[in-house]
Amino acid sequence: MHQQWKGLSVTLGAALCGALLAGVIMSWPRSLTDGVYADQVEAAAAARENLRHAEALSSAFRNVSESLRPSVVSLSTEVTPRPVSNRGRGGGGLPPELRRQLPPWLGDDILRQLEEPESPRPRQSGMGSGVVIREDGYLLTNNHVIEGSDVVKVTLSDGRRLEAKIVGTDPATDLAVLKIDATGLQAAVLGDSEEAQVGDWVLAIGSPFGLDQTVTAGIISGKNRVQRIIGDGEGFEDFLQTDAAINPGNSGGPLVNLRGEVIGLNTAILSRSGANAGIGFAIPMSMAGPVADSIIETGAVRRGFLGAQVGDITPDIKEEFGLKVDTGALISGVLDGQPAAEAGLQPGDVVVRMDGKPVTSGTQLRNYVASRKPGATVDVSVNRNGEKLEMKVSLQERTAEAMAKFSGPAAEPDTVIGAKLEPLTEESARDLGLDGPPVGLVVTKIEDGSLAAQANLRVGDVIEEAGGQNLTSVDQFRTVLEETKQDGRGLRLVIRRGNVRMLLVIR
Repeated sequence: MHQQWKGLSVTLGAALCGALLAGVIMSWPRSLTDGVYADQVEAAAAARENLRHAEALSSAFRNVSESLRPSVVSLSTEVTPRPVSNRGRGGGGLPPELRRQLPPWLGDDILRQLEEPESPRPRQSGMGSGVVIREDGYLLTNNHVIEGSDVVKVTLSDGRRLEAKIVGTDPATDLAVLKIDATGLQAAVLGDSEEAQVGDWVLAIGSPFGLDQTVTAGIISGKNRVQRIIGDGEGFEDFLQTDAAINPGNSGGPLVNLRGEVIGLNTAILSRSGANAGIGFAIPMSMAGPVADSIIETGAVRRGFLGAQVGDITPDIKEEFGLKVDTGALISGVLDGQPAAEAGLQPGDVVVRMDGKPVTSGTQLRNYVASRKPGATVDVSVNRNGEKLEMKVSLQERTAEAMAKFSGPAAEPDTVIGAKLEPLTEESARDLGLDGPPVGLVVTKIEDGSLAAQANLRVGDVIEEAGGQNLTSVDQFRTVLEETKQDGRGLRLVIRRGNVRMLLVIR
């Protein structure tokens, strides 16, 4: 009997444990699922909260777009080609030899009837964008949008279509100012492009492929870009780079920050296909603004002129010239009698600051000088062989005549050392049109393919310094050259070419 109760208790205990275990097993997935779901609900609530930030950004895009709509215009241009004569094209015009054989009594009216009229060429058209910069009707766009046009028509955001007058253009910056006769215009707010930073959100607004008031978004991808695409590579460039979509027709439209301020003028793209590839360039308002103001006020652009050739500092140039700084604008040539020379600047000087602002490249210095008006005085901080100097330079006006002075007198073709040198005398200095006491060695002959030719020495150049030494004889030059060869360095020369002093290196 005792054994029976024992067996029964074991059986009941096992059953009870099994039931409890089954209950735990059945309830475990539910509790686990309830926990995961709760986490998902909590994450969803946080995500909805975070969406408010995205909504705020979307709202900013929308507000900027609306605020700029009245200030952005579409441009269309027309060019009327000159008629093309059919004469000489086998199209019915009478050849001169046949006309001479006709009797004199055959009048001009009959002759004109024998000849076909000139055939007109089809009208050519273009498109682009622009932005209202003054309420009295002044617009800013790219020069390449309207260049060569006979007619420029402007379409406003309300659909009004007006003909524009070209006030003035500046091919050196690819900018143009137009004027329309309209009332109630809203001028865009022009911002400070210098404050823009890489990573900032921007909007590009314009008429790509004729689709007016198109808005695309992106960021500032880079600053101070130079592509050498304006003025055959000789223009002034300091582009903002953006990945906001820019396509044909966007040219001349504004690049806008999230405050609704125009910080650039969309100008070009880098693309193999001709369509947007995520690399676009805009002229910064720090450059476009002064140009537009000058055109409106005077009809032209007047620029400051330093009278010096400048370049960038690379590691190789720093080593070759023994420079004591890593960044700045290297003065490689100075024009006699011009502002730089009058202020005391010399070849080999490095400009590190101008008007208190750091100078990091020759391009930056060139652009800054050009942005100042003739007659302005600029403060220049210079590093000369490690010595810090402060100068004031009174700028002259940049003209074609002033720029031509850099070419110097006519010389024989460029042809290293394989050059015949002679001490400069008063007579030879007069022959070369050089002022001041005769100093240095004049180049009278250069052999093709020589070291002199490779260094760009020319007949008529005067070598004033070699390796930091003032030259008085050919033997002295040979000694300096030999010492340089033993050291394995390039020989730094200061030469005078016409009225320009410049740096060269012989390797």
